[in-house]
Amino acid sequence: MTANRRRPYVENDEYAAFVRRVLRAYARRIATGDIDALHELNALFEDVENALGRSVTGLRLHGYSWADISTRLGVTRQAAHQRWADTRP
Repeated sequence: MTANRRRPYVENDEYAAFVRRVLRAYARRIATGDIDALHELNALFEDVENALGRSVTGLRLHGYSWADISTRLGVTRQAAHQRWADTRP
C-alpha cells in the first residue's frame, strides 16, 4: 500500500452492533456471579473512554467542529469541549 492510499475501512455499523452484543453478554455473565471478571469489565470501560478521546481528537484534527461531534454524541458543544478539549492524540 502506498503512502498516499488510505486503508479500506472494515469497521461498520454491523461491527459496532457485534461489539455491543459481546459487551451485553459479558455483563450478563458477570451479573450471574462471575465477580472476578468485574475488574476486566472495568478495564474495558477505560479502553472505551480512551478510544472515544482519541476518536474525538482525530476528528478535530480532520476539521470537524465541536458542533459536529457533539451532535453525534447527543451532548452540547460545551459539554464535548469540556470533556475532550485537552485530549492529546
